[in-house]
Parts: sequence; structure tokens; C-alpha cells
Amino acid sequence: MDPLTQGTIGAVLPQTFGKKNLGLIAMLGFLSGMAPDLDIFIHSASDPLLFLEYHRQFTHSIIFIPFGGLVCASFLYLLFKKISTFNFKETWLYSTLGYGTHGLIDACTSYGTLLFWPFSDVRVAWNHISIIDPLFTLPILLFVIIAIVKKNNIYAKIGVVWATSYLLLGMYLHTIALNFGKGIAEERGQDIIRIQAKPSFGNLILWKIIYETNNHFHVDAINLLFDEIIEGESINKLNLEKDFPWLEKGSQQYKDVERFRWFSNNFLAVNP
Repeated sequence: MDPLTQGTIGAVLPQTFGKKNLGLIAMLGFLSGMAPDLDIFIHSASDPLLFLEYHRQFTHSIIFIPFGGLVCASFLYLLFKKISTFNFKETWLYSTLGYGTHGLIDACTSYGTLLFWPFSDVRVAWNHISIIDPLFTLPILLFVIIAIVKKNNIYAKIGVVWATSYLLLGMYLHTIALNFGKGIAEERGQDIIRIQAKPSFGNLILWKIIYETNNHFHVDAINLLFDEIIEGESINKLNLEKDFPWLEKGSQQYKDVERFRWFSNNFLAVNP
């Protein structure tokens, strides 16, 4: 998700574990919550796909959380040493809690996160929330600020309840959107190979439906507020042997297509 959301979620969870100096706890969590996205600096001018392979990779995995928290704590402990009332163990705890929220929140979006790296290269995308959703982020940020001003972590706990409830709502609406999509394909007499429902930008009302049949990908939209189906279009699936018969399997181009196939979860199409 966007940096503000990642920082906000990273701030609110550690606040629920502390009772004093909630402002510093929030700062430790906020900075640690954004830290996994430092992987954006892994890139290559000669290989644009390298960025796609490493963004949301090891820095976002569950197994890396304690180490990521340790790196953040080591830096932040020195940074705030003069004003902090926390020892290194406490700094590590709050930093790790903040860091640990990042990959899990990203997995709730549609982009794909290597949550189980290095044991699996599956890009986890639960499709429960958009990468930017003010209705999710701003109330949580408000509760973080109120907790600091009132010096009471009960407001942070309310923020966590809001975040959890919103994600559960997204999960529920995702299921409804999927059922709508299956109904669309059934009315068209099409057999679905796989189907996905993704929330549109900044809300949980309008959903994009993508489903695969033998030779095509079909894209439609659904407005859950009015039970309205917005019919879209279909596009031919990419078939390398048919569409690019001249492409040799051992060539770099072929390898790059396969790399992008992995990144896109095999949603590759041919646009005439």
C-alpha cells in the first residue's frame, strides 16, 4: 500500500503494547512500517524486470520480520537515543511490530507479495483492499494522533479494531464480487478456468472481475452498492508458440517473457 498507510498501520499496532511515550512508539512503528519498501532501490538500468522481481520480495516475507525489525531498531535506537526512554529490547519490540505489519497489509492488496519467501515464490494477493484507500487509512491515523494527545492507548486499540473490521469487510465483499463474476460467466455459457475480483481504486464498492476461459481473458466491473454489472471486453490470451513463433526458447526475450509471466500471475494477453 501507499507509504502513509504503511506507516500508519506500523504506528498503531505498537501503540497498543505501550502505555507511556506513545508518540515515540508511534514514530518507531511508523518508520519501521515503511522500511520494507526500501527494496525499491534494488533496480537495474539494463534490466527493468529486476525491480519487479525484488519489490515485495524478501523484505516483505514473514520469516524476515525479526531481522527487519532488528535492522530498524539498531538504526532508530541510535537516532532517538538522546530523547528515548526505551532500552534496546523495547525499541526492537516496537520496531518489529511496526515492520511486521507491512507485508501482511500488502498481501491484502492486488499487487502480489512474496509473503512466504524463500519457501515459496507465490505472489500472495488476497484482493481485499485497494493499494490506496482513504476510508481505511485516515480513521486509523486519527486514532494514532488522539492516542498521543490523550496519552491513552485505548484509542490505538480502537484503530486496530477499525483496521481489522475494514479488512474483514473487504474479504466479505470480495466473496460477493467473485460470486457475481461467476454468475456473469454462467449467463454467457462460459466455463471458467480461474477468476479474480479486485477492488477499484480507493473504495470497496466498485470491483473489477477478471476471469479466464480457454482462449480469452474477460474483464467486467461490478457496483456492489447498486448490484450493477458493467460489462467489459475480452482479449486473446498470449500464446508464445502461436503469436511469436520466431521467438527461441533459449533467448533472453523468451526468458524475460517468462519472468513477466510469473510477475503477472500468467495474465498475459495479446493486444492487436
